[in-house]
Amino acid sequence: MTIQTAAAAIPQPPDQQVTEHEARFLPGLRMLVLGIAGLLAGVAVAVVASRQGHGAAVALGLVCALIFLASALVLGGLTPVVPGRARVVQLFGRYRGTIRDQGLQWVNPFTRRIAVSTRIRNQESAQAKVNDAGGNPIEIAAVVVWQVADTARATYSVDDYTQFVTIQTETAVRHIASSYPYTSRGEDELALRDNADEITGELSTEIAARVAPAGVRIIESRLTRLSYAPEIAQAMLRQQQASAVVGARQRIVEGAVGMVQLALQRLQDEDVVELDEERKASMVSNLLVVLCSEQATQPIVNTGTLYQ
Repeated sequence: MTIQTAAAAIPQPPDQQVTEHEARFLPGLRMLVLGIAGLLAGVAVAVVASRQGHGAAVALGLVCALIFLASALVLGGLTPVVPGRARVVQLFGRYRGTIRDQGLQWVNPFTRRIAVSTRIRNQESAQAKVNDAGGNPIEIAAVVVWQVADTARATYSVDDYTQFVTIQTETAVRHIASSYPYTSRGEDELALRDNADEITGELSTEIAARVAPAGVRIIESRLTRLSYAPEIAQAMLRQQQASAVVGARQRIVEGAVGMVQLALQRLQDEDVVELDEERKASMVSNLLVVLCSEQATQPIVNTGTLYQ
């Protein structure tokens, strides 16, 4: 039931989904040289026009204006693409592709070129207070390492992909924290503190599913803070200490019983002394007191017979 609810809560991509593909572009250095040459040619035509008569000057002036306009369009299409950033090309509201090749490139000067970072990012979620599966309030936070894999989705599927990743990460952290107890109450039960690898793996899977509509790829996620809330921290600490004491006592008793059994068996096998049931019970009682006592015992030497 929990899995179905979580799946229904995962954001779904829009009906007309835009996916990334390569845009058409030309080498920028070649177009830069062409644009500069056009400017120089326009200047030369303007100088020649200034030395001509009125009719020729008007004609050459028109040619000069066209040359300057063409050069401006050529230079206006130059687009620098730095490492770690891509350019989403948009023409009159339509997606025309993405440029990932580094260096100076040239595209249609009438297009809009949107810069999108493709660098790997670290993002830590805000510390959240949430109840675990047992109803205990805990404080939890996580760090997620992510990268934009599809620039078209990141630009057109969501308003702000960075904020989208932040909110979806916090949502996934809260859901995971409320799905498991803080500590394990059984051998086959997963717990936030005792099964860190399994929990972080499931957290990465859920975050990846939530941010997939934004074209984001999750590289890794880890819990950076996991503790009981301050209002129950002391009570839970005492409970853990009591559980540790009980576990230690259980191990001590198991070891003491084994040592007593071994002692009685050795005495019987090596025929050191014959003990009736009453003396065996007395010996067992004394040995258990010595082995299980927290403080050092004071032995009393019996100088009489065995039954005194």
